[in-house]
Amino acid sequence: MARMIFLNGAFLPEADAKVSVMDRGFLFSDGVYEGVGILDGRVVDNDAHLERFERSMGEIRIPNPYSRDQWTALETELVRRNSVDEGFLYLQVTRGVAERDFVFPGQATPTVLMFTQVKAIVKSPAAESGIAVVTVPDQRWKRRDIKSVSLLAQVLAKQAAKEAGAQEAWMVEDGHVTEGGSSSAFIVTPSGNIVVRPLSNAILPGITRKALLRLSEEAGIPLEERRFTVAEAYEAAEAFLTSASNFVLPVVSIDGRPVGDGTPGPVTRQLQALYLEMARA
Repeated sequence: MARMIFLNGAFLPEADAKVSVMDRGFLFSDGVYEGVGILDGRVVDNDAHLERFERSMGEIRIPNPYSRDQWTALETELVRRNSVDEGFLYLQVTRGVAERDFVFPGQATPTVLMFTQVKAIVKSPAAESGIAVVTVPDQRWKRRDIKSVSLLAQVLAKQAAKEAGAQEAWMVEDGHVTEGGSSSAFIVTPSGNIVVRPLSNAILPGITRKALLRLSEEAGIPLEERRFTVAEAYEAAEAFLTSASNFVLPVVSIDGRPVGDGTPGPVTRQLQALYLEMARA
């Protein structure tokens, strides 16, 4: 069965979904996106994702084409049409089609795109055994809190990780880890405290990150929102990352050095279980 795509008000087979070469998303990366996990045929933590999506649109002054309820109905229908039980839902809005000019066009209609991807999340090998990460310089712009479709720096970071035999890159600025190429970065100190960088324009406000902070507080796990260095990450007892497409993923090595004993630790396992319980509730 051909994958169905939602594009500008219509559900279309993938082969029929076409976007103009004059779209500002193609010419300028003038757009924003959102990604939502799918579990048991339902989108996970969707209101929080749509709230961030709305904020990103507002920050770059693209009018939101749908209400919260309309977005939800369209997402639900797309997941149903593609019969996705577990995977990922991608949403994107650009400023639309217009003659190439740097300033905002006067009458452009936003281009709206959604598609799904089937992916094993809960029982994936990475979730079971953990992954390797490498550190790379953070070369991005200064408004990383906006979920922009301009992802070249992240593409280069993830390619560097692949070439080093790793599955993710942790980006570093002034000696401190900012975040992963498409994830939020966490460590667990030898005393058992979770450490994650506080929100600012320097990082994306991760939705899975937000849920995990609440879950860790409810479980009584000590948490520190502060910057941490690469050197501190090397000495951590555990490390993990969070994202909508992976939930909670153990990190078992950083730059070729084992984290702890080189296997997923008990705090990470506890958080995986807590998040999965929340996602299925």
